[in-house]
Amino acid sequence: MDCIYKDPNAAVEERVKDLLSRMTLKEKIGQMTQIERAVANPSAIRDRCIGSVLSGGGSRPFENAESADWANMIDGFQKGALDSRLGIPIFYGTDAIHGNNNVWGATIFPHNIGLGATRDADLVRRIGEVTALETRACGSPYAFAPCVAVAKDPRWGRFYESYSEDTEVVRKMTSLVSGLQGQPPEGHPYGYPYVAGRNYVMASAKHFVGDGATEKGINEGNTIASHDEMFNIHLAPYIDCIAQGVCTVMASYSSWNGDKMHSHKYLLTEVLKDKLGFKGLLITDWEALERLTDPHDADYRQSVKSTINAGIDMVMVPFRYELFLKELLSLVESGEIPMTRIDDAVERILRVKFVAGLFEHPFTDRSLIDLVGCKAHREVAREAVRKSLVLLKNGKDPKKPFLPLDKAAKKILVAGTHADDLGYQCGGWTATWTGLSGRITVGTTILDALRELLGNKTEIVFEPNPTAETFASQDFSFAIVAIGEGPYCETGGDDPELKIPFNGTEIATFVTDRVPTVTILISGRPMVIEPPLLEKVEAFVAAWLPGTEGAGITDVLFGDFPFQGKLPVTWFKTVDELPMHVHGNSNPLFPFGFGLTTETKQK
Repeated sequence: MDCIYKDPNAAVEERVKDLLSRMTLKEKIGQMTQIERAVANPSAIRDRCIGSVLSGGGSRPFENAESADWANMIDGFQKGALDSRLGIPIFYGTDAIHGNNNVWGATIFPHNIGLGATRDADLVRRIGEVTALETRACGSPYAFAPCVAVAKDPRWGRFYESYSEDTEVVRKMTSLVSGLQGQPPEGHPYGYPYVAGRNYVMASAKHFVGDGATEKGINEGNTIASHDEMFNIHLAPYIDCIAQGVCTVMASYSSWNGDKMHSHKYLLTEVLKDKLGFKGLLITDWEALERLTDPHDADYRQSVKSTINAGIDMVMVPFRYELFLKELLSLVESGEIPMTRIDDAVERILRVKFVAGLFEHPFTDRSLIDLVGCKAHREVAREAVRKSLVLLKNGKDPKKPFLPLDKAAKKILVAGTHADDLGYQCGGWTATWTGLSGRITVGTTILDALRELLGNKTEIVFEPNPTAETFASQDFSFAIVAIGEGPYCETGGDDPELKIPFNGTEIATFVTDRVPTVTILISGRPMVIEPPLLEKVEAFVAAWLPGTEGAGITDVLFGDFPFQGKLPVTWFKTVDELPMHVHGNSNPLFPFGFGLTTETKQK
């Protein structure tokens, strides 16, 4: 124990100071480097003193890899780090943004837009706790969440990663940070990172800042905003995250009035670190250095220089780490990046590693593996689904509500592309980066939930795309039609039209012309709802991207629980009206905060 940094009883700042004093320049710049698991191996981590490894979207040890498989891989990388001269552990980062969504069998929660509809900060905190446990079970102590974007335009491909268009709703939902990291004790110093122990993870408030307000909703685009708008609307949720001891902040690909966020020294250093007192680490987004120039990767050396000098502490390289290390070393040796900047970065990285307990407990706690996807965790997700559903219409006559449905119905029709598709229910960032169709993990579709609820008492006819023949007998009590978007993420989800795909409108209209129908829309954002459909349908539910627990939908449809979700965004009539703002003078289809309620049936 002659090294203070190895003494678990020494103060964190003493340990940081001691370790920093022992490090060579090469070890320091290694710590500033985060590499992808596909190029990582124990010897490279050891020899280069690499600070962190990550999984890019959907990057996993192999298809359908379970938590134990992940833990084996991550612990293998960790062994390499501990074999280095100073034995500095890595942290492994993963996009656990709605549950530990890369891992087979994990509990998948509704995407953030659905959680915004719940307005329930305590529920979101509990979701953070479950996500932390399931993420730790796979060996990762670092989740790239929450996204605290205030999303102003549903044409944006990441709209569903935002809780709301309204700053106050987003601020409320930053409770996820305390769920992921644990609640800091009374008197915890403001801005200082915090992790409560081995059952919690480091969080990452992202994407700093203004990512939700780019022009026309173009991903990675330009946010045109005044200083006051940027601070009062978009920066405000970061202050709440910092107050909860958030360990990391991730910079945004986007620009503010034409200036790229990743090299924005005023916002990254003067505002975030100096004015707001953030003491954690500031990380780039994936390949952000390449994306700093147009065309991409036009001047890598200059990109390294401008981001590090602007205040970036760790770079998500993720592949070309030899090149990054070479350029960074040369820039420091030439004096173009001052040594004080390197020391500030490494101090922050080490602080977070000590706070997270990685020096004492670098390996996976395998006792957590049995909790992954357990009943108690799925119950939290099911509750989240119930509370997230927004009822937009209930009965053609307000005095005669159509919902709740009758469990004693003799025969019902279940239709639509989304009634029996777990991948569609989960959306992007599930199993893979963009998401998939079908049985992508363990979970319950709407059809599964209906069969479980109604049993043999009700004949359920399932036709994804019904025809006239389907209605030949004409004896359905009612129909449930689930339509919506296919999965997408990031730029691939940018959509200037927002029409319901897969002929969803046509399917729902065809059915509702023939039998009383409730339409369920599975989507990451408001879509164009054609007036004839809304007029004809008996009930219309916005279900967002609910995740693996489809029974949360049937819980509410049949009256075991009431509808209580409220729109976290304004629902436009036509895309010509976009972007609509919550405080604007518009005439939307449904206003921000709209949501009908229902009575619960006596059980």
